[in-house]
Amino acid sequence: MDFLVILVSFFSTFGNDFGYIAVFLTLLLCGFGLPVPEDVSLVSGGVIAGLGYANPHFMFGIGMAGVLVGDSAVFLLGRIYGEKVLRIPFIAKFLTPERFAQVQEKFEKYGQWVVFVARFMPGLRMPIYLTAGTSDRIAFSRFLTLDTIAAAISVPVWVYLGFFGASNLEKLEEWVHQGQLTVFAILGLFLSTVLFIFYWKKKRSSRK
Repeated sequence: MDFLVILVSFFSTFGNDFGYIAVFLTLLLCGFGLPVPEDVSLVSGGVIAGLGYANPHFMFGIGMAGVLVGDSAVFLLGRIYGEKVLRIPFIAKFLTPERFAQVQEKFEKYGQWVVFVARFMPGLRMPIYLTAGTSDRIAFSRFLTLDTIAAAISVPVWVYLGFFGASNLEKLEEWVHQGQLTVFAILGLFLSTVLFIFYWKKKRSSRK
């Protein structure tokens, strides 16, 4: 949890107003592969809200904005430059031609829902979003919709977890681990609900 202590200290030094900007920019850079866990950045934003440096609800909005802007920028970078993006030095470190091919295979197998699931896969998130941008398999509006739904599941868990655990960072470490399980539980419930509705509609239409 060293990252948590460092980020809380870093964000706190900016005070009430600039703390929001610091969190937003950190999340934006996370979207481009900054080696800082995005979930810890969101938790840290919640912590400084719990310490009185920010409003937790506004921090949630900042968290959503930082995540979505970062993800969209990565997608649009791929959409604008296409496969030429692989020649950009800092991109090449995260997305090798072999990894690019593997992500394309995922799109072939699972379709656009790869974008939704990628929000919960830190190591593959940026490569998948970048690859999604280079392909013609998904429109930007569709990408943004799926990413927003996924972010609405994960972001509030991390921000409010940090807010309520701000007084005890050691205990918060345990909560972060439980929070990861909670995010996956919510994701499972969401996907189960979607599959149930799809099955129910399909069965209903077959009766007509």
